[in-house]
Amino acid sequence: MISKKIAEEIKNLLIQLEIEKKEDLHQYNLKMQSNSLIDRRNKGVCWYPVKLEKTNYDAGENLLVSVSRNPEHIVSHLFQSGKLVSLFSNSGKNEESNTFVTGVVNRVSELEMLITINANSFPEWINDGKLGVQLLFDDNSYDEMNRALNYLLKTEKETLIRLINIILGNSEPEFEEKYPVTIPSLNESQNKALNLVLSAKDIAIIHGPPGTGKTTTIIQAILQTLKTEKQVMVCAPSNAAVDLLVEKLSEVGIDVVRIGHPARVEEKNLQATLDARITHHESYADLMMVRKEADKLFKKARKYKRNFGAAERQERKDLYSQAYRLLDEAKMLSHYITNNIIAKAQVIACTLVGAANVNIRGMQFKTVFIDEAAQSLEPAMWIPIIRADRVIIAGDHQQLPPTIKSIEAAKNGLGITLFEKAIKRNNADVMLKEQYRMNELIMNFPSNYFYEKKLIANEKVKDWKIFDSDIAVEFIDTAGTGFMEEIDEETKSTFNREEVNLLFRHFIDYINTAISNNAEIKDIGIISPYRAQVVLLQEYFKEMQKPEEIDLSKIVSINTVDSFQGQERDIVYISLVRSNNNGEIGFLSDIRRMNVAMTRARKKLVVIGDSGTICRNEFYNSFFDYVNKIGAYRSAFEFLY
Repeated sequence: MISKKIAEEIKNLLIQLEIEKKEDLHQYNLKMQSNSLIDRRNKGVCWYPVKLEKTNYDAGENLLVSVSRNPEHIVSHLFQSGKLVSLFSNSGKNEESNTFVTGVVNRVSELEMLITINANSFPEWINDGKLGVQLLFDDNSYDEMNRALNYLLKTEKETLIRLINIILGNSEPEFEEKYPVTIPSLNESQNKALNLVLSAKDIAIIHGPPGTGKTTTIIQAILQTLKTEKQVMVCAPSNAAVDLLVEKLSEVGIDVVRIGHPARVEEKNLQATLDARITHHESYADLMMVRKEADKLFKKARKYKRNFGAAERQERKDLYSQAYRLLDEAKMLSHYITNNIIAKAQVIACTLVGAANVNIRGMQFKTVFIDEAAQSLEPAMWIPIIRADRVIIAGDHQQLPPTIKSIEAAKNGLGITLFEKAIKRNNADVMLKEQYRMNELIMNFPSNYFYEKKLIANEKVKDWKIFDSDIAVEFIDTAGTGFMEEIDEETKSTFNREEVNLLFRHFIDYINTAISNNAEIKDIGIISPYRAQVVLLQEYFKEMQKPEEIDLSKIVSINTVDSFQGQERDIVYISLVRSNNNGEIGFLSDIRRMNVAMTRARKKLVVIGDSGTICRNEFYNSFFDYVNKIGAYRSAFEFLY
């Protein structure tokens, strides 16, 4: 059994997880409490009415429904890929519970949504009009996390108890001496991390700061591990992170089976899903034939009526008996196909919660790889670890942590990730040091502040710029301008209208200068930590006059910091928003979020903010000193006249 100290730590997690679930449900209910569909639409949890655009099937023969909403109904919404929803039809009297089907969002934009519905056939009412889509509360992940924590408390599996003790710092990790492997395509620190993985008996940790090739290193570690192991599990907290791994593994010829709802899988990876693999299995035609024969027998049996004689009743009974036998045969055949596909796969890929999928629930793996581990709640991490003899975790605890709804739960332990615990309590990590994304001037500040000045820029990116005379970093200071922040009364989010105007004034000047220097611009990100500011930036961008020489609408993305996690852009603008007399910075105090924002930029980073407000915080004061040191400081007054 696990030690009393660790047991108390896990019991506390169970308590905090329940608090988090209640808060999550409470916030959901607040948004859903209105009986008016229009009110729910304004809160971003309902699209009504929607137009049915088309119905279709995906590679696994799942049912797809595409809907759109009217442009006049565009408001900020909470729908995201992977979210559970209800597709309903009613007469506009809030009776959606009477006629509905659940589904999962494949993808969603401002106007359109693609949904995989959980049904065997399209509903009869789907073409009747008056359709709507509503967000549902999904407690499955909470159930699985709860189940995993309780399993830890009672487990008697020696390998798991040993892993628990090592990860949580009660025992020392062990490494075996092996002849070092050197992969020419990897740099020194990447090869060091690879060899740590190959020599680890129980745990190895890859610490991958932005742009250092963490995914490349993980893929190579998986490839090398598969030389001695028949099969491994590969997980990540988000579907997007799993899909990236599936894509990279497939490119190098690894047989991957992607476990999870097809709606949560990127279209290019659908062929790797279990559903799609089943439809392409050599025995699938036999399965369909058995199912069709059973269906015929059921239809034939149902034609008879109650007033038939004894012989007819016996015949009907025999038909039902034959049909049920065929269904049993179909179940066995389906079970065989599924197990055959999974058994042959080199990699089983899924989200952390997906590791509890019924098709793989009883499986045990010699090695489980977990990417983006610093973005996951600890309870979710234990779901795949339960199935591991050893675990390889990769991530960066200096970037965005997992989102937690309950402040109380976060303060009482849920806010600390298992990655943070493992890297602090064990001597089992290697940090990747050479980064391939950013100009050195963009890299240096986060390297100094978060990574002990250990990052070095690869020669190819060290000095790259948009054009030769450009400077890679600019901080535009709005102090003294009177550009004061405001609060959106409905969302309570903060925005700064004058800062938006200033940002686009600089933006247009800069783009015109880049064009005159014949610069090639691939992509641009405009980022703000505040949703209300993002909405304002998006509205302004649509209306502003743009240069004719370049189609900015195709290369500019405007969104929150969280939405840019894992991405990168040639040019990044960051609007800090906060400007007040009290030095209150609220959301900006989460400096890991700012680390993510700043490190999205490859060649140009422009930060706009009020030094008088933000520099009372140590992080922003250090950034202010840095931009002055490198000559990147500019006053907003330069752009006002």
